[in-house]
Amino acid sequence: MPTSSVIPVLGYPSPEEATNWLADVLGFRRRLVIGGHRVQLNYDGGSLVVTGTRSDSKPARCSVMLRVASVGDTYARALDRGAVGTSEPADYPYGERQATFTDPWGHVWTLSQTIADSDPASWGGQLLDAAG
Repeated sequence: MPTSSVIPVLGYPSPEEATNWLADVLGFRRRLVIGGHRVQLNYDGGSLVVTGTRSDSKPARCSVMLRVASVGDTYARALDRGAVGTSEPADYPYGERQATFTDPWGHVWTLSQTIADSDPASWGGQLLDAAG
């Protein structure tokens, strides 16, 4: 198993096609391929598992947030490769630049890039665990 404590599992009709897209567009790296139905991926200390689904099944409604070096570049690359933008890159008072898209298979991704250090109290947040 990957060393991450929380590992999202996303179903795709073609794990190979989805894995290629996730590697090319978002920079995931293959860790382990299990037959043609399951792939473990790594990304900057995090992990994701891609599994096979029936081609007629719809993805579960969830959203994955991914920390990236450049929201604008990654968002543009995703749109160029068939993703549908749902929220263009924008700066938020909590110190993040974010954008959201739906991948070609219906999974929602939010890209996040830290652009400033901010006190959560200044925008209505309350930090409860400074270690994480």
